[in-house]
Amino acid sequence: MAVVGLVFLVFLLIGAPVAFAIGLSGFAFFATSDIMPLSIGVQKIASVSQSFPLLAVPFFVFAGHLMNESGITERLFKFSNVTVAWMAGGLAQVSIILSTLMGGVSGSAVADAAMEARVLGPQMIKEGYSKGYAAAVIALSSLITATIPPSIGLILYGYIGNVSIGQLFLAGIVPGVLMMIVLMVTAYIVAKKRNYVVQDSSPPTFKAFFHAMWEAKWALLFPVLLVVSIRGGLFTPSEVGAFAVVYAFVIGLLAHRELTGAKIKRAIEHAIGDIGLIMLIILMSGMVGFAIIFLQVPQQIAGTLLSGISEPHAIVAIILAMLFVAGLFVESTVLVLLLTPIFVPVITQIGFNPVHFGILMMTLVTLGSMTPPVGVAMYTVCSLLDCKIEDYVREAVPFLLAILGLVAVLLFVPDLVLFLPRMAFG
Repeated sequence: MAVVGLVFLVFLLIGAPVAFAIGLSGFAFFATSDIMPLSIGVQKIASVSQSFPLLAVPFFVFAGHLMNESGITERLFKFSNVTVAWMAGGLAQVSIILSTLMGGVSGSAVADAAMEARVLGPQMIKEGYSKGYAAAVIALSSLITATIPPSIGLILYGYIGNVSIGQLFLAGIVPGVLMMIVLMVTAYIVAKKRNYVVQDSSPPTFKAFFHAMWEAKWALLFPVLLVVSIRGGLFTPSEVGAFAVVYAFVIGLLAHRELTGAKIKRAIEHAIGDIGLIMLIILMSGMVGFAIIFLQVPQQIAGTLLSGISEPHAIVAIILAMLFVAGLFVESTVLVLLLTPIFVPVITQIGFNPVHFGILMMTLVTLGSMTPPVGVAMYTVCSLLDCKIEDYVREAVPFLLAILGLVAVLLFVPDLVLFLPRMAFG
């Protein structure tokens, strides 16, 4: 396993694409093994592609791009603006609300952060918000998409860890809403201190609120339909991905009437790029996943952790700390694919619920996208807003501490995560 880890790190450090770093590290295992022929590695790559649950990934990615092209994003922005723009730090609050709503559409933190940086960022700076504050709010609020269904990360975690994706989707709703509330409170406190306050502002009238909500009704209805259809047994998670594509087409063509041929073509082009990247990483991880199981890495880690610590929450806390550190350096999709087969058997052995663990894991590994040194969402937002990294880091500290505090609460109060899955599935 040392050879696999060393090869992976070397290729990652020299700037090789992540998919190739994973593939070559898996190839190194089979090339140096005396008992495993290389043909087995090739078979593992092929076998990963023969998975029905994985169909959910390309379907949801394509659906997200179609919805972005169909006017849904614009309507969600208007609804968010009417709802919370009057508060202290109004545009920051809009960003947080919009991320929560977009989590039910895009499923991608980086895509959400990039979109909001283009739409909200310049306006925030124009109205007197510092670039660091604007960038920090936009980047860190995109973390909400990690748990709000349909999160691509949760789909991959459920597939790799053999955990119910339907239960994961339900489990992510309450933590996502709580994260929204925690970030809004933090943004409000900081905005009050910085005097980022709209003068002579007042809450929206019921008429204005209802009108904005009605305009965004199809976008707001989608996550509800998604969860209800899975729980009701109408669709599997993979099938509901196909339903999402049909839903996006129907809304874009018939309801909003904004989905033109050019926009469909653009959505297909963007989706192909995203799907190709994700699927290549998934396929290459097949060899490494086999190596992890063959070398009994989960059993070795479990033996090490269980030999010195008996408290399940303490063991999970240590694992989460490891995941947070790993997330600082490695992209979240890669961590989910490589570490899920290692840690799920460990937490299952100590009696910790894998659905509960999945929500905590996705939150922390995705958080790495918003933190130095290799945070993709961080660099994306800072480049779009021409913000210095040091300004971003300084402004991000209160939000980062708030998120870590929420993760600690979710760890020790499992009912917050498991309430909805238990109510729906028993």
